[in-house]
Amino acid sequence: MYETVVVSTVVMHFAFIAYVLAGGFLALRWRRTMWLHVPAVIWGIGIAAKRVDCPLTWVERWARTKAAMTPLSPDGFVAHYITGVIYPAGWVAAAQLVMFAIVAASWTLYLWLPRR
Repeated sequence: MYETVVVSTVVMHFAFIAYVLAGGFLALRWRRTMWLHVPAVIWGIGIAAKRVDCPLTWVERWARTKAAMTPLSPDGFVAHYITGVIYPAGWVAAAQLVMFAIVAASWTLYLWLPRR
C-alpha cells in the first residue's frame, strides 16, 4: 500500500512541475486558468529557493519509510529524480533559468495576445 502512495506522490510531483512549465501556455487557450498558474509558479519558486517545504516531499518520505524503501535524497524530489537524470548535476541554476524563461515566455504571450 505504501508503495502506491510513493508512486502516486511521484506522479503528482511530475504533474505539478509540468503544470508550472506549461500552465501559462494552457492559459492561452483557457485564460481563466492563469489564476491557478500564478500561485503554482510562486509556490514552485518558494520550493526551489528552499523557502517552503513541499508537502508532497514530506508524504513521499513518510511513505518510503513505511514501505521500507530507500530514503529520498535529503535535498528532495528534484535532487532525487531530476538532477543528474534530466540535466547534469552541476546545471541546477541553468535548468532553473530555462524554466523561468519558459514561464516568462508563456506569461508574455498571455499578456500580449488579444483576448478571445
